[in-house]
Amino acid sequence: MTAAAPTTLSRPGGLWVAFSNNRLSWVGLVLLAAIVLIAIFAPLIAPHDPLEQNIVSRLEPPSAEFWLGTDSYGRDVLSRLIYGSRISLVVGFLAILIAMSIGATVGILAGYIGGPFDQLVMGLLDVMLSFPTLLLGLMIAAMLGASLENLIIAIAITEIAPFARIARAPTISLKQRDFVEAGRALGFGPVRIMRVHILPNMISDVVVMGSLWMASAIRTEASLSFIGLGVPPPAATWGGMIREGFENILDAWWLAVFPSLAILLTVLALNLLGDALRDAIDPKLRAE
Repeated sequence: MTAAAPTTLSRPGGLWVAFSNNRLSWVGLVLLAAIVLIAIFAPLIAPHDPLEQNIVSRLEPPSAEFWLGTDSYGRDVLSRLIYGSRISLVVGFLAILIAMSIGATVGILAGYIGGPFDQLVMGLLDVMLSFPTLLLGLMIAAMLGASLENLIIAIAITEIAPFARIARAPTISLKQRDFVEAGRALGFGPVRIMRVHILPNMISDVVVMGSLWMASAIRTEASLSFIGLGVPPPAATWGGMIREGFENILDAWWLAVFPSLAILLTVLALNLLGDALRDAIDPKLRAE
């Protein structure tokens, strides 16, 4: 009875090897760690209350007192940027976690059971994939209403189909392997085979794609917040800050530029980290 060969990611020290071969991954790791720490310690780092309004100081450019300027209500842009990182990271992480859990489960079931059930599931997933991610998220968010919970649900639903497809393909291959056949011969049930033999051998693919799609989830969150379907004001969100900056782009350039840079750095960090993890599980990419 043979088991699937372990990937670099699953072997001891494999992740270190992957990062050593891809130096840019360290940039992504450091950037992401810094953003996460800023979000965690926001109350200690933020110089002002992100919701405190001061009409006297409205639309002030970057200065010694307000490093990134103020918005049209006199609120400190830097403080709102710091607190906005919490919403972006929470929405991105939870949405992808939910989508990954549901999508991987659906994909494994479809790939293992096969037949008409697989065709039905794949047909439904194809319908979901036919809609652009942002458009599908917009429709769901509009039906559910603007709130943090609804935003997470809307983004999670848009990402279920890709995760299901990623999980289905290796499941079809793995269920024909010798160690799975041996499990059936020993009397193991389908649930145990999927949970003990198939899931551990394909979960690395799903996790790697999760790190990449978390960047997509953060972009979707910012887009929905920009059009007013994200977390309602006065909560600080990067997309909402860009929307306000767009309305004042000629008078206060800093309102749109700094939250846009925050989204850019976060997405860049996640993509660099995801590339390193992808290299770790793909021997062809490691050899290049």
